[in-house]
Amino acid sequence: MKKSVLSLILGIFLLGAMHAQESRYLVFEFIKVETSQMYDFIEYKDFMEKVYQSAVNDDRILGWDFWSLHSGADAGEFQYITITYYKDPVSMLSGLTEEDLIRYSMVSNPHMTEKQVREKFEHAFSTHDLAQRTYMQQISNTKDNFRMKKGVLASFDLMKAVEGKFQDYEKAEREVFMPIHQSRIEKGLMGSWTLLRTALPFGSEAKSTHLTMNMYSDYVQFFNAMEYEDLESTAEQQAAVEKGLKSRDQKWVYLATLESTIR
Repeated sequence: MKKSVLSLILGIFLLGAMHAQESRYLVFEFIKVETSQMYDFIEYKDFMEKVYQSAVNDDRILGWDFWSLHSGADAGEFQYITITYYKDPVSMLSGLTEEDLIRYSMVSNPHMTEKQVREKFEHAFSTHDLAQRTYMQQISNTKDNFRMKKGVLASFDLMKAVEGKFQDYEKAEREVFMPIHQSRIEKGLMGSWTLLRTALPFGSEAKSTHLTMNMYSDYVQFFNAMEYEDLESTAEQQAAVEKGLKSRDQKWVYLATLESTIR
């Protein structure tokens, strides 16, 4: 049963990749940390930066981001989001095993023994709770030269396509909303935009089916974009926007700042 489910997921990913010009595969992890554990968790995060850099150098992952959340969730839900980038669905679903992490930890910290590394991980796991993990595929993105660096601001918009309008929603994002975002980028009001399709968890009870990543260089650009009004849009374009909005339900918006990025 498990094998057939994984085969189905891979089939969905590969079918999507046929239609995407440039496809990446991302794992989002939403992390909750108790206030009393915050110092130990940040120390663990700094340690993991070196570990993920070793994984990038070994071509096991494409990159890793660490985001601190500002709004979009209850304070007790989660405070951080990490994103791990993979080049294909197989490596994404396989992920980095415990043994991989231990090996890369010893590569990046040659002074540590295997026993010390295992003890560090055992302690680190008690400092935080993995509230949710979501597997996603990039299916559309704007043309830009935006650079990911510390301090970048992002709006993660969780969407749920209306039942029976899955294809309509994706078509609206590509043909209606992406050109709007591309125009904003060219006007200097936005850095980058990406549309992602959720693979796991999936089903009728899934909280979302898609996610858009809206990138801004800083708060100035973000607020300028929020205040911008396109007075040149035609009645036909406005009607297309309204139709596109009806194909999905915007479940939640998470505003976050990039604290660390590994490439």
